[in-house]
Formats: sequence, C-alpha cells, structure tokens
Amino acid sequence: MTSTPVGVVRQIWRYPVKSMLGERLEEATVTTGGIEGDRGWALRSTETGNVLSAKKWARLLDFRSSYAEAPAGDVRVFLPGGMSVLASDAGASQAISEALGTPVLLERAAEGVKSKADIDPATVFGEVPIENIFPTYTRETMPPVFRLPTGTFFDSAAVHVLASGTLEHMRALCGEATVIDTRRFRPNIYVETAPGAAGFVEDEWEEGVLLAGEAVRIVDMHPALRCVMTTLPQGGLPRDPAVLRAAAKNHDVNVGVFASVGSPGRVRVGDPVFLES
Repeated sequence: MTSTPVGVVRQIWRYPVKSMLGERLEEATVTTGGIEGDRGWALRSTETGNVLSAKKWARLLDFRSSYAEAPAGDVRVFLPGGMSVLASDAGASQAISEALGTPVLLERAAEGVKSKADIDPATVFGEVPIENIFPTYTRETMPPVFRLPTGTFFDSAAVHVLASGTLEHMRALCGEATVIDTRRFRPNIYVETAPGAAGFVEDEWEEGVLLAGEAVRIVDMHPALRCVMTTLPQGGLPRDPAVLRAAAKNHDVNVGVFASVGSPGRVRVGDPVFLES
C-alpha cells in the first residue's frame, strides 16, 4: 500500500432535508452512513407517498435547512421569503406545503422504510437526451420514480466527494459565461487539489481509498452521475444548462465521485487528504 497526498479538505457540507439547500460546516462526524445528519429528513407527498426531489420539484432549492441542535435533534426549514419552521412545530408540514404549493409531510428517515423519489423524465437530464445516458430508456419510457436505499433519503451513496481541479476543468469546458460553483454539485467533502491536478481528477481515485481527518476512510468510489439539479437556479446562482451539457459531452454526465465510508471518524476543514492505493 502507498499513501499519496492529494489535497486538503476545503469545504464540508450537510443537507439536513433532501433537495433543499444545506449548511456549510467547519467540522463533522462521518459515520458509516455518511456525514452525521445528512439527508436525515425529506418531504413526502401526502398524495402519492413518494419522496420529493428537486429532480422534479425544482422549487425545493428555494428552501434551506439546518439543524437547530445536534443532528439527532430538531431541524429548521427556512421558507422562501425568510420565515422558518422547526420540524417539531405543530404546523411545520402545513407551512412548508403552502410555501411549496403541494401537500407534504416533513419526515425523518427511519430504519427499514422503503421509499421512492420523484423525477420528471422530460427534464431530469435537462437538454441531454435520456437515451444518451441510459440507452434502454427514452423520455416516454423512463419511470417517473427511482428507489432510494432502504432506511435513507440518499439517491444512492452515503457520501459525495468533489475535487477543486475537476471544477477548474469544468470552468474551462463551459467557458467564462457559466458560473461553476461548488454548490451546484452538492458535495459533502470538497477537496482542494494541487494546481497540477487537471481534468476529472477523481478518475484517478476510484481504485483506491481516500483518507481524511481522524481515521475516516472513503471507499467504493464510483462516478457521480449528474442531473438537472446542477443547472437549476439556487442560492443566487443562475439557471445554466451548459453545466450538464459539458458533463455529458466530456465525461458521460459524471462529475465527482459517490462513495461509502469504510471507517468512521471526524473531519475538519484544513485536514490533509491522502489516496491509498
């Protein structure tokens, strides 16, 4: 085994409520289930029983969530316009429903619960034809839902890692008119890589293990498939379909890596990151 330095933890993000804007942290506990409290909550439609995702409900990105206490406690949802509610408030789900324009329940993830999340096949990959990504589907035949891992509100993996070198590469591919920002890609851990790390940096990591912070081992890395969420207006960023077009043309719509946590621990901004291979 060899261990090579690949960068430094520059940002840590947690998204308490699925598909809402999240919170930037200085440090976090990383469990085998990902950043503690990440996607710990979601909105469930009272009409369909499905979990809402910004892949269909783009207005979710007008909402923001953070923990009022430790992740095991209450979550606060900031509504468009500035008002906020706590999950423990009697009228929390009603207030969110009215702001979103559809009836929902704010719900905590629970062990053993199986859920499906909504997508809109007509828009899920923006202007990129679905058959370019999934040859067996078209916009007419792709299912309008996808299964979430049992007991969670993750799309697939427990943690998402993104390298600064990859974002620099995306800026070069998209051109100066496009605003490439970490927030479009919603990573948990954003690694500042050396200036010489070019292209889609994480491709070089996939066969190895990332080591960060106090004993954290990030394993089973695989390409992070992107969707329309990277192009949507959010947190002051404008709508820009060029982001997904560039990812599709140059890297099979993949940016960053999804992964599992092999060993838990604590991670802080400034911690060095090593690749074990």
